[in-house]
Amino acid sequence: MTTTAPSIDRRYDLDWIRVGAFFLLILYHTGMFYVPWEWHVKTPHVVEGLMPFMLLTNPWRLTLLFLVSGAATRFMSDKTNVGKLTSARVARLLPPLLFAMFVIVPPQSYYQVVEYMALHPGSGLSVDNFWVRYVTASGHWCGADGECLTTPTWNHMWFVAYLLFYTLVLALILLVWRKAGERIQQAAEYALKGFGLFAWPILFLGLLRAALYAKYGETHALVGDHYVHAVSFSAFLLGFGLAKSEVLRERLIAMRWPALVLAVAAWVAWSVYVWTYRHDTPVPSPQLKLAMRFVFASDTWCAIVAILGFGAKHLTRGGPVLRYLTLGVFPFYLVHQTLIVVLAYHLSKLGLPQALEGAILVVATFAGCFATYEIARRIPGARILFGLKGQPAEARASRPPALA
Repeated sequence: MTTTAPSIDRRYDLDWIRVGAFFLLILYHTGMFYVPWEWHVKTPHVVEGLMPFMLLTNPWRLTLLFLVSGAATRFMSDKTNVGKLTSARVARLLPPLLFAMFVIVPPQSYYQVVEYMALHPGSGLSVDNFWVRYVTASGHWCGADGECLTTPTWNHMWFVAYLLFYTLVLALILLVWRKAGERIQQAAEYALKGFGLFAWPILFLGLLRAALYAKYGETHALVGDHYVHAVSFSAFLLGFGLAKSEVLRERLIAMRWPALVLAVAAWVAWSVYVWTYRHDTPVPSPQLKLAMRFVFASDTWCAIVAILGFGAKHLTRGGPVLRYLTLGVFPFYLVHQTLIVVLAYHLSKLGLPQALEGAILVVATFAGCFATYEIARRIPGARILFGLKGQPAEARASRPPALA
């Protein structure tokens, strides 16, 4: 027997967590311009010291978002049939995805090619007639290492593509097994109790990282991205199951402090490991690599438990600010990375002190996101392209988020 409370039709804590996670994602992608890791454009002055701070959210941020997405889908599925759920999610996610791929994302690829050309003057690449070559996959933008820029691409919009795919898979499950949500909830309540609240998810995530990540890595290409699918779809299903469970909510609240302590300890260990071997010298032993797979998994799950626990304890109220931000998150997500890439590329040419440059980049990106949201929500024809549908904000204020 499940422990669904009949009165639960929305979780404000999950809404707040969703908003906070997406805002952290904007900061994370801003940081990608400065750390040594590969990205679309890079600063001429890399800041290695930012890496431990980037690793604060790196292991768990997207897994958490897929979990919250599954929870939002549970609330929607309990209010409608499978057909309406599917059509609503397709209508909400597909137009912004296509719009982003052909309008919002191309500048990211453009500046990536421009920067490569500047660093490799004899590359023979060109950005003439860029957009046509981008959409027709005829750019032939290949580097000296033989790797080519594949277009059109979804870049950061891979999350939306995967969420749409997971929704369709879940719709098939619900079509043949309408009580899937209750059964998943029962299984989660049975497994995630006592020692199992930490042991089983960490073991599961650690084994996935040891087996699938070690072999396939992360591609975000949908096809062949076995590790990401195994982690993200599992989180999506878990969120679908725990959304209405009072038992799990109370367990997460009770274990929030131990989870936080374990998450911080795992983050410290993972950061030391990444820092020590950041130049691939010395080479870590296979045994150490395997152990760190489980440290990463511990960081992922314990951080999620802590966030969900503290959120369930303290983030229990809604209000106009939450309604405004909940509606704005999707437009923010659509445009934020393009804003970062374009702004960062041009700011880096001004010779500003790096701290000032970074501050301007963060403020300007958030300002651009808010401006985009304010413009898009006032234009009926644009609303659907930014995931806002054609309805006024007031009509949607009481609904659970469709991209959570």
